[in-house]
Amino acid sequence: AGGSDNDAIYLEWIRDFVNGVGDNDAIVILEPDALALDCLYQSSVELIAEAVVILKSKPGISVYIDAGHTNWVPANEMAERLINANISIADGFALNVSNFYTAEENESYGEEISLLIGDKHFIIDTSRSGNGSNGEWCNPSGRKIGPAPTTNTGNNLIDAYLWVKPPGESDGNCNGGPSAGTWWPEYALSLVR
Repeated sequence: AGGSDNDAIYLEWIRDFVNGVGDNDAIVILEPDALALDCLYQSSVELIAEAVVILKSKPGISVYIDAGHTNWVPANEMAERLINANISIADGFALNVSNFYTAEENESYGEEISLLIGDKHFIIDTSRSGNGSNGEWCNPSGRKIGPAPTTNTGNNLIDAYLWVKPPGESDGNCNGGPSAGTWWPEYALSLVR
């Protein structure tokens, strides 16, 4: 939701983004959910593959293609999807973006995928992974923040733990939350209590 339904406009936006980065460094987590959702994967894999080429045209841009999380798409299937999305020229893949599975769960999943795609590295979003998932994806109660952002992960395949999803940002109008993307101070506090 909210994206362009025109391929040319999407790729133009990617080119404009690259130009905006200029000579700076940037880490791009490319298209959260797109490869994991079957309906999005079918319609967007070629665009993601082209976006990777455009983004990697600038040496300062690191690209991690989103690969869902440990409890979504089997590792062998996700590896195939990543191959089709140009993982060979990306820096790696991203796991657990905006989700709640533990770093350990995603580490195992990431290692399985990595073995199938030439030992590619990955990052894990740990912003809300402290208690793991309770099966809900939208503002579940009882969750906690996970490991702090760092590049010292203790695993040479994991480039970083990052807080990609700001820990106090709402997932949407569920479980008492405001609209998606809105800062929700009460939820932020619940993650650190």
